[in-house]
Order: sequence, then structure tokens, then C-alpha cells
Amino acid sequence: MRHLVRSRRFAALCLTILFPLFPSPAHARGEGQLVSAINDYRSQPHRCEWQTVRAAQPLVLRSSLALPIGFSGGLRETLSRSGYQARSVRSIRLTDARDAEEAFERLADEHCAALLDGQYADIGVNRVGDEWRVVLAQPMGGTRISDTRDIGAPDKTLLAQINAARAKPRMCGRQRFAAARPLSWNAALGSAAQGHSRSMARGNYFAHRDPDGRSTSERARSAGFRGRKLGENIAAGQRSPSQAMHDWLASPGHCSNLMNPMFTQVGAASASDSRSDAGVYWTMVLGAP
Repeated sequence: MRHLVRSRRFAALCLTILFPLFPSPAHARGEGQLVSAINDYRSQPHRCEWQTVRAAQPLVLRSSLALPIGFSGGLRETLSRSGYQARSVRSIRLTDARDAEEAFERLADEHCAALLDGQYADIGVNRVGDEWRVVLAQPMGGTRISDTRDIGAPDKTLLAQINAARAKPRMCGRQRFAAARPLSWNAALGSAAQGHSRSMARGNYFAHRDPDGRSTSERARSAGFRGRKLGENIAAGQRSPSQAMHDWLASPGHCSNLMNPMFTQVGAASASDSRSDAGVYWTMVLGAP
């Protein structure tokens, strides 16, 4: 798997967010068109029930979730018999929807919270005439985001490796850096780092600007950081703190951020989602008062 790294300094230009495309199979009766419309809807933040809901990962169309229109039994038990073990599941029935476009409009109007719920990974659709049944489900095997550490709590391994790197003089590309003083952990920066790593893993993207359009500084302020100097390194695909640090130090821009003596505080975190392209996403936010 190719590892990815990006660095950002406070005054840098924002990078473009890349959303992968997941083509849906064609279905003559409109199931595929409906799933495509729902995934387009989930790919952007929306106002729903008086709050803004963040972008969510595309749903995967599963034939095992296509329950009969008149189904009225136990959802989990029925799905289990078809080979799908559901941790959570939601069934929605529509009537008088003549096509996929009308079905989607009804769903978005009456069930926006369910459509935008990031816990769901899979979808099943069945249609008979103008009646539809949509099933949203999360498979067994844990939550979508496997990282369950407290937001803002110190990642001792990352912190130790960051300070070990700063303790030695090094070349970052063509720029020489003297050894720098160790960074202290800042809980607000840790919260911002954890939130962004989880957002990238959940949203399956790799960028400094999140799907809500927030920059590094905006996320740090929202987390409670009141300093004036900020830098951010992100990485994706590395399976350990050591691999993430190795790739950051091998990149002149990331290395310069990490070794910059103006920074005195740091927060860092990772998050993973087995359904994302890179699997694991890393964020390091550096700051100073």
C-alpha cells in the first residue's frame, strides 16, 4: 500500500479534497439509481433536523439486504439467515414513489438522519411497482472507526517519537535544523488531531481541509486552542507510529514542521476504518502560544 503524507503551515494554501467514486451496478427497476442518489447526498454536509450533519462514506449495495416489500419480521434474525450479521439496521418502506428520483426526494425529506448516519456501511433496496423498501445496516465486527481512545488524551508513543526526533540535529531536504526542545502535549491540539484523523478515516479522504470546509486553525480553535502559531502534518496508510514518523521525516516539508523550534506544543492521533482506501490516517498538529 502506498503511503501518503502532507504537511501544512498556518499560512499555506488549502489543498483540494478528493472524494473517491464508487460506481453502482445498473438495475433496471431503479435500485442502482436510488443508491447512487443516496451516496451523492451522503458525500456532502447537509442540514438535517436543525443541525449540520457531516459527509459520510458511500454505502455498498448488498443483495442480502433486499428484503421483501411486505416484510414484518425480526430484521437481524432475517438478515442472519441470509448470511448478513448486522450490528445495527434500519428499514424504511415507501409507497407511491413512481421512480428512483421521487423515492430519493421522499427519503431525503422524511428520513435525512438515517440516510446521513455515518454508522451505516451497507444498503439494500427492493422495489415492486411504486413501493420501495430500503434497508441500511452496519455489519458485525466493531464500529466503523476502530480507534477508541479518548479524544485529546496523549498518544504516548507518538509523543515520545516526535521528541526523540527533535532531540537530534538533522537535514530536512536542504535545510539544516539544530536539535529542538521537546514538545509538551496540548489536549486541545490532541482533540483537533483526533477529530481530523477520524474525519479522514470515516469520510475516506486525505486533505487538510475537512468536508465542512474547516482549516487546521478553525479546527484547533473549535477544540479550544488559543495559540497564534500552528502547523499540521497528515499521513495515510502507515500501520504504526514508527512508519508515520519515518515518512514525515523523509519529506522535507513535514520534517521542517516537526523540527521547527518555534513550536512548543503538539497533539497527534490516528484513526482507522477498514472500508477506507488507506485504512489508517494520522494527524499531527503543532502549536505555540
